[in-house]
Amino acid sequence: MKISRNCFVLSLLVFFYFSCTSVFAQENYPTVDGYKGIWFTLGQKSEFGDKYSGGLGTYTAKHIPLAIYSPEVNRTFFVYGGTRSEDEKYLLCMIGEFDHNTGMVSKPVIVYDKLGVDDPHDNPSLAIDKQGYIWVFVSGRGSKRMGFKYKSTLPYSTASFEQVSEEEMTYPQPKYLAGKGFLNLFTKYTGVRQLYFETSSDGEDWTSDQHLVGIKRPGDKNSGHYQISGQNGEKIAFFCNWHPNGNVDLRTNLYYYQTVDFGKTWTDIYGNVVSLPVEDIASSGLVKEYFSQKRNVYLKDINFDSNGNPIALYVEGQGHQPGPKYGPRNWHVVHWDGSEWQDHIITQSDQNYDMGSLWIDGDEWMVIGPTKDSPQLYGAGGEVEMWKSADKGKTWSKTKKLTKGSKRNHNYIRRVENGADPFLYFWADGDPNDFSKSQMYFGDSKGKVWQLPYEMEADHIKPKRLRSGIFSRWF
Repeated sequence: MKISRNCFVLSLLVFFYFSCTSVFAQENYPTVDGYKGIWFTLGQKSEFGDKYSGGLGTYTAKHIPLAIYSPEVNRTFFVYGGTRSEDEKYLLCMIGEFDHNTGMVSKPVIVYDKLGVDDPHDNPSLAIDKQGYIWVFVSGRGSKRMGFKYKSTLPYSTASFEQVSEEEMTYPQPKYLAGKGFLNLFTKYTGVRQLYFETSSDGEDWTSDQHLVGIKRPGDKNSGHYQISGQNGEKIAFFCNWHPNGNVDLRTNLYYYQTVDFGKTWTDIYGNVVSLPVEDIASSGLVKEYFSQKRNVYLKDINFDSNGNPIALYVEGQGHQPGPKYGPRNWHVVHWDGSEWQDHIITQSDQNYDMGSLWIDGDEWMVIGPTKDSPQLYGAGGEVEMWKSADKGKTWSKTKKLTKGSKRNHNYIRRVENGADPFLYFWADGDPNDFSKSQMYFGDSKGKVWQLPYEMEADHIKPKRLRSGIFSRWF
């Protein structure tokens, strides 16, 4: 009788343990009932509003990539900064997935709760290894808020993750090379924003942080840079700008560097090896000089032509504050044609932080971005438009208006890595002038748009197609 009673008690304890383990696992990586983007204001206001604000779920351009299409399972995995409710300013690092077979999205999963932080500088980025494990790189903010690496517990699954590291890591830009492992480009706030990289064969053990770029003029105390990066086969490449004496509001110039040997050596476009860290303002990596013109450079996207030559999408103009004082901002593509850099203007818009993406298909190039300055004039974002070039970026024409009559500006249209229709890019909306809800959308190569469900009762839902014709309005 005593043995039986002990067995009964032991069974209860085992049942209680596994029940608690299951509950805790669910609590660690719960789902949210819908796709609700984070709203944020930087709080640096001038006569014509904030330097940037609004729906920033797919912010920043320096978190790369945010989405990856996996042909092995015919799904697109995507990360973003979200919240639980419309009236919440509370950042959750989320992951969702779109099933191209069913046309459905799953409820988004919270990979990391930022514990009260409302700042989308802490948004995540994404990588997938050859076994199908999904890696989420959660950005920190200098050393005051740490960054984290997470790995899915199962291949091609967003149900649960395990934490791999905690470290100083801002604007993570992980790349995975089959047979070699991960190369992660990122920023550390070492006087003031400098570029670093690290490598790992398995994602678990990483090299020490290696200093890439920290340009200073004689007499400068600080330096600073932002970068955008991409991968073309074995080549990992990035464009960066320069912040004179670390002043981010004076960001200027355009530089390019690359590696084809997994970070062992870095070169300029001509193949000349550069010494690390790059410190010379007149480095051979200089693509275009804007400092003497007192013009700012805002990096948006990077892609490659059919020969593997790099192309950058960027916006430049005078001054960092919004409004008409400094005139319109110019959207550019700059392209290495094999012998020299070619730079061409696409269009103009009214805000430095209007952000879109670039696609390359032979001679036909495409840019999708918020290039129409409404509904909130001078605020970050606007109405989304499609631009195309049939002559490798020399001339451009507007071919489609993706949104019309919107109540809130759309911004940060983000290209899916290896993307496939209909989930080729995604973004969020939000009112840059006042705290608002932020809805999320995705679109295809023809300019068709769907809204990610803001509320979800079922675990999987087919998104609603949105039409911008005379019989429908954006909301």
